[in-house]
Amino acid sequence: MNNKELKFHGELMLADLSGALIWPDANTVIVSDMHLEKGSYYATKGILLPPYDSIETLQTLIKILAYYCPDRVICLGDSFHDPSAFKRLGFEEKKIIQRLTQTYTWIWITGNHDPNPPTVLGGEVTQCLKLGSLVFRHIAMAGQVHGEVSGHFHPKTKLLVRGKRLAARCFITDGTKRLILPAFGTYTGGLDVTSPAIKRLFNEDFQVWLLGHGKIFSFAQSTITSHIR
Repeated sequence: MNNKELKFHGELMLADLSGALIWPDANTVIVSDMHLEKGSYYATKGILLPPYDSIETLQTLIKILAYYCPDRVICLGDSFHDPSAFKRLGFEEKKIIQRLTQTYTWIWITGNHDPNPPTVLGGEVTQCLKLGSLVFRHIAMAGQVHGEVSGHFHPKTKLLVRGKRLAARCFITDGTKRLILPAFGTYTGGLDVTSPAIKRLFNEDFQVWLLGHGKIFSFAQSTITSHIR
């Protein structure tokens, strides 16, 4: 797997090219914003997309888990795109999720899209989880925090690489207080890291870990010269 080490709140983490965060010392894999069944949700609104986003997202997750062999999986909210997503999940997708929740210690953190994840699929549901010196939640809290890992914003940005602009998802962190994960789902947009909603969470410059084509690029947010449009 292609990953890059990052230090956060005294812990060694691996930012994986898939968008998953690996916490080796805790044998834990963390993903955020899978938005399962987003494609079928849009179909109900008359916007037709290929209906394979859920199975594709789950197959990617299976590969990550097979490679890193964790004991625990934390899903940081918005795992399901809407409260009715479970009803639209296919038989195969439901069986995959049930198998995963039986294989690993599985934690569903509630999100704004899925405030009540379906317990019938297995796993533990909670609004917030504290493990050691880290705390996991869906949306970053305002004010002073330390060791907070969250998602929600689907951070993305652009980087100039050898004269070409690369736009992609990214991790962002100040190294001690906050770490925000990119969206893991197949059908997910993103918010530029220079947006006020993200920048106001950081009192100082933060590091960006951009998920490029086969490579992860690390750089300071202050070096970004362009926005995603």
